[in-house]
Amino acid sequence: MEKVLRDPKAVLVFVGPALLVYALVLLIPIVWSIGYTFFEGSAISGFTFVGFANFVRLMQDRRFWNALWFSTKYMLVVSSGQVLLGLLLALLFHFYLKRASSVVRTLVFFPVVLPTVAVAAIFSKLFAIAPQYGIVNAVLELFGLQAVSWLGRGTTAFWVLAIMDIWRAMGFYAVLLYAGLVDIPGDILEAASLDGAKGWRLVQFIVLPLLVPLLISSLIFSMNGTLKVFDSVLALTNGGPGQATTPLTLYMYRASFQNNQYGYGSTVALMLTLYCLLVSLLAFRFARRDVA
Repeated sequence: MEKVLRDPKAVLVFVGPALLVYALVLLIPIVWSIGYTFFEGSAISGFTFVGFANFVRLMQDRRFWNALWFSTKYMLVVSSGQVLLGLLLALLFHFYLKRASSVVRTLVFFPVVLPTVAVAAIFSKLFAIAPQYGIVNAVLELFGLQAVSWLGRGTTAFWVLAIMDIWRAMGFYAVLLYAGLVDIPGDILEAASLDGAKGWRLVQFIVLPLLVPLLISSLIFSMNGTLKVFDSVLALTNGGPGQATTPLTLYMYRASFQNNQYGYGSTVALMLTLYCLLVSLLAFRFARRDVA
């Protein structure tokens, strides 16, 4: 096998087709999109070279900064919620429910496979205020509190959206982290218990340090997913009210495909890609320092 891997022709035969497909599907569209950032127009009206005008416009665009702030806030809240609740559920599965956890794991994982539109419809009904109160407003009214237009205000709409996406994805991270917990050798946990490490001390000093690589991977995975959120926002709030819940992805989509500004939309997409790359690099840097 080592002899084969040292033969450049053999490597080219084995790796070449995969590299070709990778280049055609991923690299060429990225390079093409970067090229669009120096043009303005559309396929119908034609393209005009504008140099760095799209980047200058981006720096002066208040709606872009609002979308960037929403994406950042959404990433911090939702990624923290997804991984933290996933970790708590994984600990519950492993240390308390044990063999009886299979049914609970299935139920907790179920929202992951539900269509986004169906989940958004459920939450829209839960938090509805008209034509009749949803369950949340009905409970508020039961306790003598005033009903809230949850999706009609920017602040409350953000939290409804965050709760929905945390609920949808925490089962995925629970199962992922549970697999990491199962891989921890039983003799390590047993030895720690004999030394007096039980309950939270066992989790703090034994379990969490062993789970750090998987936690970092989960966090990077979650942050990149939440930065690129699109379908949840479109289905539940459509970016509203106003532009209060518009992330970078939706702003890019509207610039490119509703306003026919392909060049400006590509510039927003490039900024989003660089932002995702920066967040991932920071997380990797933190992970390496922590492991060291």
